[in-house]
Amino acid sequence: MTDEEGAVTGTDDTVADDDALYVLTAVLLTPAQFPSVLGDDYPAACAALGLQPYAGGFGLVMGQDGDGARWTVVVDDVSLVAVAIASWDCGMEYDLSPDDRTVVCALPGWPLAVAIAAPGVPAPHDPAPDPGAEDGDLPPLAPPDTDEWGPAQRRLGADAIALQWAVWREQIDDGTAFVPAGGRVTEGQGAVEGDDAASGARGGTGTDTGSHAAENNSTADGEDAAESEGAAQHNASSGRHPGVRRALAEAHAYVDAPPPPGRVRSAFASGDARTIRADGPGWSMVARTDDIAFLLLDEIPGEILPVGRGEELPGLLKALDALAVRPS
Repeated sequence: MTDEEGAVTGTDDTVADDDALYVLTAVLLTPAQFPSVLGDDYPAACAALGLQPYAGGFGLVMGQDGDGARWTVVVDDVSLVAVAIASWDCGMEYDLSPDDRTVVCALPGWPLAVAIAAPGVPAPHDPAPDPGAEDGDLPPLAPPDTDEWGPAQRRLGADAIALQWAVWREQIDDGTAFVPAGGRVTEGQGAVEGDDAASGARGGTGTDTGSHAAENNSTADGEDAAESEGAAQHNASSGRHPGVRRALAEAHAYVDAPPPPGRVRSAFASGDARTIRADGPGWSMVARTDDIAFLLLDEIPGEILPVGRGEELPGLLKALDALAVRPS
């Protein structure tokens, strides 16, 4: 997972025992922009934090109190948080101090990994349980486990491809075969895998999307596990893996039955193109409307499948872009 970074600032908001929150970083949680590591769509990401999916979205302000405890303050002033993030991204200082009236709640812990800590306070740690909590103490938030391949790491891999599209696209040349966009079985299809996949995703997220396939082979059964893994890789590469057909069919189905907000997102790309991010149960897709797509599956650790443009993909991407949520 990418370590979140920001500017350490103070705020008058109180989160526990009237201690000020020393702000470390912040992220947006809106239908168009949310940490996809938390879920396949905006409602799922909200549910991971115990929040109702308010249409206007939230800002998540992460910091430490005077005792060093981790807190995530949820605010409904999305514009303020967006300005702070934009300023930090430009290397500018910005004192993020949300008004008390904008605070929705304060949650113990952090939902994402944060690489920095507030100076002059104890090291980051989860706050002690509140014995006076009426509804029982909520367990502290913690980043999703990305040590092994699964939904969270699969979505992070797709995010990495979206951020570094040119790097990934350079790996695909005229000699690379593709999974067909229509999901029909076609012999001789190819895929990006192994060390190239690992190094590419690691550059964007700090996670390894390719190494776990090799790790999974180091089991007690040894050769049997390797043989099973090899069969899965071959089936995916030839377009026969059922997960490939299912993912593409579900992406097509979104056009007729729009999914929950945030399941399909559209962002700016170069020229008149758009970058499409789509997710579903067990799969993630990242594509450009003027180019190809890449598909990642939970069932195939560390393998990134290029989806050929052909005759069907342009229409699918255009339709997904039309229904996608866009940043305001």
